[in-house]
Amino acid sequence: MTALSVNLNKVALVRNTRALGIPSVTRLAQIALEAGAGGITVHPRPDGRHIRAHDVRELAALMKPWPACEFNIEGNPVHNLMDFVRTVRPQQCTFVPDDSGQATSDHGWDLARDGARVRPFIEEAQALGVRVSLFMDPEPGAMALARALGADRIELYTEPYAQAHGTAAQAPMLARYRAAAEAALAAGLGVNAGHDLNRANLADFLTAVPGVQEVSIGHALTSDALEFGMARAVGLYVAEIRRAGVGR
Repeated sequence: MTALSVNLNKVALVRNTRALGIPSVTRLAQIALEAGAGGITVHPRPDGRHIRAHDVRELAALMKPWPACEFNIEGNPVHNLMDFVRTVRPQQCTFVPDDSGQATSDHGWDLARDGARVRPFIEEAQALGVRVSLFMDPEPGAMALARALGADRIELYTEPYAQAHGTAAQAPMLARYRAAAEAALAAGLGVNAGHDLNRANLADFLTAVPGVQEVSIGHALTSDALEFGMARAVGLYVAEIRRAGVGR
């Protein structure tokens, strides 16, 4: 079954508005794991706007008793990501081509342009025992190059799908993602996905796109957690993943 990785950036964003330490990032991570999440994702940006260095260290310590669950750290390896990879050695790091002041991730790697710069970071992370995933647009032709650079997985950037969901553009957009996933699998890559996935669009995506091993969901899941609580929100997303499995 596709694993659900809960992105805790927005939890940290709320906490950072006051100097009270609440809500607790580690406590919400524990609740998510106990509720059935398959992992935790964080994206510590250079400006520390949400996840901060101490969060990364504390989450790494929290997850040691959860060997079946995955700690995924996202970021641009040219900026601050590799410091965290070297220090805590998560199970996975996801390389994202964000600018330092970018509000949120909004595109995948152009590997024809950036591949030579990215390759040494891939090699370093893997030498530390860390799986490497590259954040990619759904371009089938780019998948063989991602594998040639040494990546283990790709993470499909899913905002274009989320915007198309429920419109006439949904079917052709899903066909594009399906083709990209098939190309990644054919190249020997694992497939992850994330960005703007939610309870309304998740099952449709997983039913149509083959081989997705992990989805990383933050903003929508955190919003649902405000309404239902973190444990129930995680359960609702796991139910959508299971529903997609039945529909395949």
